[in-house]
Amino acid sequence: MAKKVFLEFERDIEALEKKIDELRELEEQESGRGVSVAAEIASLEAKEAELVKKTFASLTPWQMSLVARHPNRPYTLDYIDAMFTDFHELHGDRAFAEDKAIVGGLARIADINCVVIGNQKGRTLRERTERNFGMARPEGYRKALRLMRLAEKFDLPVITFVDTPGAYPGIDAEERGQSEAIGRNLYEMSTLRVPIVSCVIGEGGSGGALAIAVADVVMMLQYSIYSVISPEGCASILWKDSAKAPQAADALSLTADKLSALGLVDRVISEPLGGAHRDPKLMATTLKQAIVDELRALLRMPREALLERRAEKLRGYGFFDLDASLSEAGGTTAEAAVETK
Repeated sequence: MAKKVFLEFERDIEALEKKIDELRELEEQESGRGVSVAAEIASLEAKEAELVKKTFASLTPWQMSLVARHPNRPYTLDYIDAMFTDFHELHGDRAFAEDKAIVGGLARIADINCVVIGNQKGRTLRERTERNFGMARPEGYRKALRLMRLAEKFDLPVITFVDTPGAYPGIDAEERGQSEAIGRNLYEMSTLRVPIVSCVIGEGGSGGALAIAVADVVMMLQYSIYSVISPEGCASILWKDSAKAPQAADALSLTADKLSALGLVDRVISEPLGGAHRDPKLMATTLKQAIVDELRALLRMPREALLERRAEKLRGYGFFDLDASLSEAGGTTAEAAVETK
């Protein structure tokens, strides 16, 4: 069982859990003497549940960013293990190397054969180093594209899980064509002749995330984030001070609810109380049902209709009807009134 990790805004929750653990330890020690503190434990657990509910009902964008990066949050391989059967991982880009920051292969979800691809950050320090903290190099994106073409060849839908702070920005990655690899994926995914469902399960950072997230249906978990740059990176550029990351997070509109309102995300998947890491099994069950539902609907569509729908969706990104938005907002400022068409 993973060690519990509490975020900076969860200190009161941590204190209650510590008291509950102490009482449970006391009850175990005194079990043979007829001493019971079950009532006290139940009372504290009820208080904790209420506190968690209250805390997570009013998270700021920066706090949601912290939840999205929680070290115990389920990663791609956790979801593959919980949601898929017959997973056969495939390796390498057939050009340069194997990039462990992206995993993928053939699998089955419910009764649907598919190809699944996703970012993988790693748990331990050794694994994080091997997987480069989920930041893929060009060979990772070329591996993902190879698997997508394999899916197209055998008429299999593609499912992707996005969880990366961004593509690896190292000199070696740039020398091997990082931007070209990302751009090629965007181009190829836009016309891939099979259904694509993508879900942001943690961080969705810039082009590194978008390179496996051009899809017919884009979903986000409730406490995941998706943005052109990290809050720290934005703060460093705008204010020359990464400590202003909370302010940058407010400005980036990186939360699932805001992106859904802007029409950039098709579906937001509710997480268990306190985040996916508090009940990974329930989260996997909920996400699996959502993915299967979307896949079945897409698989019923004629292929040409699917491609036209995807093209129309991509053409609609970033299109604003300013006049209509201002009218609906009663003539307020453009910043407050503009919404996506």
